[in-house]
This record gives sequence, structure tokens and C-alpha cells, in this order.
Amino acid sequence: MPLHLVKLCVGASSIEDLERWQAMSRNKRPHQGRRVAFHTTFQKPTRDAELIEGGSLYWVIKGTILVRQPIVGFGEGKKEDGSPCCLILLDPALTAVRPVPRRAFQGWRYLTAADAPPDAKAGAVDDIAAMPPKMRKSLADLGLL
Repeated sequence: MPLHLVKLCVGASSIEDLERWQAMSRNKRPHQGRRVAFHTTFQKPTRDAELIEGGSLYWVIKGTILVRQPIVGFGEGKKEDGSPCCLILLDPALTAVRPVPRRAFQGWRYLTAADAPPDAKAGAVDDIAAMPPKMRKSLADLGLL
């Protein structure tokens, strides 16, 4: 069973915001012959081998897990201030998931396959994405999404 990560998506108010941010060329780097998105984090996960065997990074946007991206690898990098960091290398494809409320936390957390929200059904993705974030969170808190 794959292992996943869950991470707050600070600064994005929607899946589209995350997609636009990652589309900028400065947020891409080459990996095994293709350009991948990446996210910087202070420490490399110790269970990295489990994560790259089918794991995804689940993004929490405005208090709700809304989308995931497959993890394709890890690398070393530097933050803007020059300090070393770990790069979580991600497939650029974003897959909407069934919204699940999630409280704020620092860093990232492991997420087992059993606890990961399922992918959103075809057609439901656009309807959910079109909802205002506050409504989406309220419906998810009530268990209606």
C-alpha cells in the first residue's frame, strides 16, 4: 500500500491558484527527462522509498484537502535565503479528491492509503471547484462532500 503526505497549501485559495503557481517556470525542474513541479521542505521524509512507490502529496487548501499530486522523487535544493532544503518532486498533474476538512498544522504529515480521500468522481470535480471555498469547507465539515 502506498504511503502519502499531506501538506498545507499556504497562499492558494483554490486548486486553480495552485495550478497557476506551479505552472510558472521557476517552480519546475528537470527530473528523469521531464519537467516536474516541486515543493521545498526543511527535512526529507525518512520514509521516502514508500512515498515514491505510488504515493501522492495531498494539498490542504483553505482548511480542506482538495487535490493530490503524485510524488515522483526527492532532491536537494536551496531556499531563497540560501539555506539547504529537501525538494519534493511532483507530477504536474493535479487530481481533485473528495474534500475532507483538515485542521492547520506545521510541516507535512504522513497519510496512509486507508486514510487518504478518494479521487473525486468525473463531473463532480468542476462542480466542487466552482463552489466558493467557504461553502466547500462548510459542506465538507458536515460530511456532505
